[in-house]
Amino acid sequence: MPLIPEEPQIHESAQGPRVTPAASRTAPTPRPVPGPRPAAPSRPGRPGPARPTPPAQRTSRESAGSPQPGANAPATPSTSVAQPQIQLIPASVEGALDAAEEAVDLLLDSGRAPGEVLVLTTGDPHPWATHELSFGADSYWAQHDAGDDVFYADASALDRAAARPVVVVALNGGPDESAATALPLALGRAGALLIVCGDPQRINSLLGAGV
Repeated sequence: MPLIPEEPQIHESAQGPRVTPAASRTAPTPRPVPGPRPAAPSRPGRPGPARPTPPAQRTSRESAGSPQPGANAPATPSTSVAQPQIQLIPASVEGALDAAEEAVDLLLDSGRAPGEVLVLTTGDPHPWATHELSFGADSYWAQHDAGDDVFYADASALDRAAARPVVVVALNGGPDESAATALPLALGRAGALLIVCGDPQRINSLLGAGV
């Protein structure tokens, strides 16, 4: 008879240790978090549009129709091209060109190809442009057309300059009217980023009036 009460005690003690490993197993229950990993396969398909957050939200809204997102995906880069980012770098008139040079160095260090950058000046031309123009306008613009290196031009010649992913404008002088005309044109030439170096108040007024 005493064996009968002992058996349930043995079973209870056996169940006890089993519960503890179960509890230890419940601790790693956060491991099921890999469940969200199925979202990962969708990320490789969205690397390009996923960088700009607004277009990514638009694609999610349009995801209601599965055949449409494919057609809408190419539409998102067109919107990004139409609305490049604008970065203002505070600088005096005398220091605007130096600020533009520093911006170019940072762009190249970040991985931008030299041929993707166009630098415009509203006042005195960049020394490189002055030097190259001394050999003639044809050879000067031939380097622009080649697109192998950073190109420096006067803002007044922006009509002849082709679009590039990044346009840097140095407000190093010149009348406000010329700068007000150059900034909207520079914004139209910038495929991804427009950097304006100069007095912030002047830049904001010019961008607000011309863009």
